[in-house]
Amino acid sequence: MEQHGFARPLSRRRVMQAGLAAGAVAALPLSVRPGTAAADPAPFPAAHFARPGAEVRPRFRWWWPDAHVTPAEIRREIDQIADAGFGGAEIVALHHSIKDKSVLDPVHHGWGTPAWNAGVEAALDQARKRGITVDLTIGPAWPAAVPSITPDSPAAVQELAYGMVTLAGGATHDGPVPDPVVAPQPGVTQRHLEAVHAVRKDPAYDNRDVIGLARDSWQDLTSRVRNGRITWTAPDDGEWVLLSYWRRGSGQRPESGPHSAPDAAVVDHFSRAGTQAVIDFWEKRLLTPKIRKLLRQAGGALFEDSIELETEALNWTPGLAAEFRKRRGYDLGPYLPVVLLNDEDPVFAYDAETTEHARHDFWLTVSDLFHDNHFKPLADWAHSIGLELSGQPYGLQTDSIRVAATLDRPEGESLGFKNLDDYRALMGGRDMGGRKVLSCEAGAYQGGAYSTTWKKLLLTMGGAYAAGLNQTTLHGFSYATAPGVNWPGFAGFTPYNGGIGYAESWGPRQPTWRHVPDVADYFARVHGITQAGKNRIDVAVFRQKGYSKTGIGAGWFTANGIPIGWTHSFASEPILSLPSATVSGGRLAPNGPAYKALFVEGDRFAGKKSTLTVSAAERILALTRKGLPVVFMGDWSAATVPGVAKDGENERLRAVLRQLFDQPKVKVVATEPEVPGALEALGVRRDVTHETSTLLHARRVDGNVDYYYLVNGRHNETPKPPIAPIDHEVTLTRTDRKAVPYRLDLWTGEIEPVALYRADGDTVTLRVALQPGEATVFVLAPPKGHATPYATASEAAEVRVASTNRLAIRDTRPGTYTTTLEGGRTVRSTIGELPAALTLSKWRLQVEDFQPGRTPTETVTTRHDLVLDELKPWPQIPELADVSGVGRYTATVDLGKDGWPGAYLELGEVFDTCRVTVNGHRLPGVDLLNPIVDVGPYLRRGTNTIEVEVATTLINRLRVADAAVYGGASRQNYGLLGPVRLVPYGEAVIKHP
Repeated sequence: MEQHGFARPLSRRRVMQAGLAAGAVAALPLSVRPGTAAADPAPFPAAHFARPGAEVRPRFRWWWPDAHVTPAEIRREIDQIADAGFGGAEIVALHHSIKDKSVLDPVHHGWGTPAWNAGVEAALDQARKRGITVDLTIGPAWPAAVPSITPDSPAAVQELAYGMVTLAGGATHDGPVPDPVVAPQPGVTQRHLEAVHAVRKDPAYDNRDVIGLARDSWQDLTSRVRNGRITWTAPDDGEWVLLSYWRRGSGQRPESGPHSAPDAAVVDHFSRAGTQAVIDFWEKRLLTPKIRKLLRQAGGALFEDSIELETEALNWTPGLAAEFRKRRGYDLGPYLPVVLLNDEDPVFAYDAETTEHARHDFWLTVSDLFHDNHFKPLADWAHSIGLELSGQPYGLQTDSIRVAATLDRPEGESLGFKNLDDYRALMGGRDMGGRKVLSCEAGAYQGGAYSTTWKKLLLTMGGAYAAGLNQTTLHGFSYATAPGVNWPGFAGFTPYNGGIGYAESWGPRQPTWRHVPDVADYFARVHGITQAGKNRIDVAVFRQKGYSKTGIGAGWFTANGIPIGWTHSFASEPILSLPSATVSGGRLAPNGPAYKALFVEGDRFAGKKSTLTVSAAERILALTRKGLPVVFMGDWSAATVPGVAKDGENERLRAVLRQLFDQPKVKVVATEPEVPGALEALGVRRDVTHETSTLLHARRVDGNVDYYYLVNGRHNETPKPPIAPIDHEVTLTRTDRKAVPYRLDLWTGEIEPVALYRADGDTVTLRVALQPGEATVFVLAPPKGHATPYATASEAAEVRVASTNRLAIRDTRPGTYTTTLEGGRTVRSTIGELPAALTLSKWRLQVEDFQPGRTPTETVTTRHDLVLDELKPWPQIPELADVSGVGRYTATVDLGKDGWPGAYLELGEVFDTCRVTVNGHRLPGVDLLNPIVDVGPYLRRGTNTIEVEVATTLINRLRVADAAVYGGASRQNYGLLGPVRLVPYGEAVIKHP
């Protein structure tokens, strides 16, 4: 028999599923039973875990076809969202799926019309009644836009377009200033000449993608312009380019418009004028007296989607050159040629170093303006009307980490984020800014409409919760109908360009909707745990550029540290100047993430060059002098500032670095394999230790209670190589040395004390076994009163609490098992003979077949009754080949006159969601990633009836109901596929010597 320090795993039976055995339930301390009365409180907020509040429940992105809505239907949909266990919705005017925009009526039913306001009032009022909240997007679709400006308005989004004439040496240009090489967008009728320059081509430049220029040849010819004309003769020392720079509106409109009449124009995100245009429109047109009042009662956040400012030229704003001079300390003019863009690509270049440094300074200035003129004033205004500000602060070369510290609710996205470090970037800003929530636009799968499963979503999101995500906004919930749509109703993103669209349109149209409350509860419990207390992270990784949505990781920490338990997030220079960036007890931000060390490497967005600003180096020096351990990686002997260096600036940087490297808390390593040794030498230890695996975790600390979310996951639902099951020891750090572990079941809300672990000083070691994507939670909390006894080793599959002072073993194999108790005593316990496991192959199957009704929103169901001698996918059953809907599988099992002591129901493969009923008792939620249910408390002697209700997506039906759009999709293998087994277990109370 296998012997080791922890229980031998049986599938996943570390986490309680349907409930404890009847005797064990009664024996559990009141402090940890779900639904405990307040008179006997748990050592942590147990009731909040079992029944999460609306504030931590998942949310929907709620797509409205502009104002083609009715208040009555809006109220009905708020009820649907609340009844399904969601905490709110985010209203978005969006109709990408409607190809023929002529069926819409932007004059009377556009965004910002009285009809829109009436719908918003109804949503907020009904949300107030239901105890949930409503978020509002800043404008129709995205980017932020208002109909009160035109593309020519000073507040509209701007671009800098260039014109060019090439002159041979000695040649003369005598004529109009060159026109832009890119024509203006529709609606753009005005332009302003910013400057005219001349630069000689560099014949030695060897790059066919851009034109090389000689930096020392630059000339400013702006003053020579007269009435739109210029006369200039090129020197005879080579070929020259005459460059003109035209500021004009980019003409960008919000996605998939028009949404209003007149059509909205995207605002300038880098000027106060652009932000003020948004505020003024809301104040004058959207904030009716009733809406103002309702926002304070049921409003959540004002939301802005990712900053997709699209132009074929260069992003610009009036006064940018003056801001550049003020912020960077030198004139942009001589460097403007090399920051130009045409269709997102650079056009010209000086030598590589000058070009790189100039572009860095340009985008740093844009980033500053983006934060100072857009997000900061927008947040202040949102607060004034009772809302938080939420946003996706990325899309350009700007510091999203900095903005995440300003936003009340920064947000990422599962579609665009390339790995978990994209979340960790935003997490760093959130934590250092003192914010609680990091949200995610979740599940926007390309081509996934009406075929996305909840299992796929769970696999996608599991790892992200370990990377800082703690709020999910599902993409999305569509308003019921719109002009010209087909069954099953309006969906914001499908059809998309005539084919299957993005993500899913969740709601009552979906067969799985009747099971969704179980999934919503799961998400809410994850959110509640990952929002509790304060986040704790081992290491802050310094980023010279605070970009996100890049997929750029943190070298050793991402590749080698995370797999053995290290955690990290990112900090850019502005983050280190926040009020939270203090050091106490060797920890950075001790009242926040409490980083144990700062790690600095070369700029991963600039070829890993050893580069820092002087101010950043001075700040790091000040932090380590206060006791913060710092590790530098690379050769910093010739370090440079990242921008264009002023006289003596690089020398000042190197002098500061020499002081840094002389500090006792600083180590410098050359390569990644040396990083762990440097951390060890500095006395830096990780909070969680385990063997190399795909286990990820998040630690939250609330007073003297530690919450650990653990998941066997990576970034997405189909990682390569595939994730394998894990089963190994994990050592967790505890804040209070008296704390003992509890296990929280994310699917049932049940809490049980862990009865098998080792305690050593400030750590607890226990065993974790998880299937791919599966998650669990452990809480380390001081017990109320006397601690429950525990074991440190057992040959049995499980050790469980049998009563306040007694333990029991459980196993599916009969035999005598040795258990080692705390203090080293060993006890032998015997489990008697057990029946053989049963495979359930004969089932009655009753199917509700979802089909189109008389209208685009009506679904009718027909019924199919079948008897199955074996389980097989619905497409392999002729009557169900193109059926989508809900199937109820019923089997009967005779357990004999003596019955079974207990049993697990192993469901095997299930598509998609399911619920289990045993002898008329509906069991708590089933883990969709590991569908094994403890049915012991519900079995009885003799005949037992087991029902498994399975719900599907809609794609198999839509393949034939709307073949023009969905006919090319493959059938999905619906149903209960099994194998389904009933596996008996026995228990034996451990008798203390």
